[in-house]
Amino acid sequence: MKRWGSRLPCLFVWGIAVAAHAGSLTIKTIDNRGHPVSDAVVTIDRANSPTTASTHYIDQKSETFIPYVEVMHPGDSVVFRNSDNTRHHVYSFSPIGAFQFILSPGESSSPVVLNRTGIIALGCNIHDHMIAYLVVTTDQAQVTTQQGQARFDDLPAGHYTVKVWHPQLWPGHPLASSDVDVPPEGAAPELPFTLRLMPDPRSVVDREHLDY
Repeated sequence: MKRWGSRLPCLFVWGIAVAAHAGSLTIKTIDNRGHPVSDAVVTIDRANSPTTASTHYIDQKSETFIPYVEVMHPGDSVVFRNSDNTRHHVYSFSPIGAFQFILSPGESSSPVVLNRTGIIALGCNIHDHMIAYLVVTTDQAQVTTQQGQARFDDLPAGHYTVKVWHPQLWPGHPLASSDVDVPPEGAAPELPFTLRLMPDPRSVVDREHLDY
């Protein structure tokens, strides 16, 4: 007991020192008109280290997938819920996660475990305007807020590569990327990204199948 007692203060001080030498990084995404861009996935080249796998829920409400973009990690699972008064036919043809569920109002799907990295596009076979994306990555990742921001805290000091993806980026263009140095303490300067985006495909409503 005496030996452990003598070590506890040292461990406590070491924990404070680690916390004190952690920096933070904020990313700001805007479009070419200067408006904040939400739903962009920001990744930094540091491995995510979750203790347990998580279950993510994608709701279907007002004929919209909520959220539009969800970040997951290998081993996580996803469940689809139908909170509408109409049926939905959720599907994915992605090689890293192909599935389909026909969900009546109030129903939920069985969990789908995703073990491979990549991007999964979701659709509804009844309502063509319903689109969403699952981004499965081993990196630390955040989805930008309505204010176009993503923040990473408690980062060890060092050099990082930041990449930004958005479902409405023009195809064939290289992924937005930038390098940044995070200081041992405090915050690095805000890192800005300007994204040139295609129109939001969700704004095109399939009138033929409303209330199907």
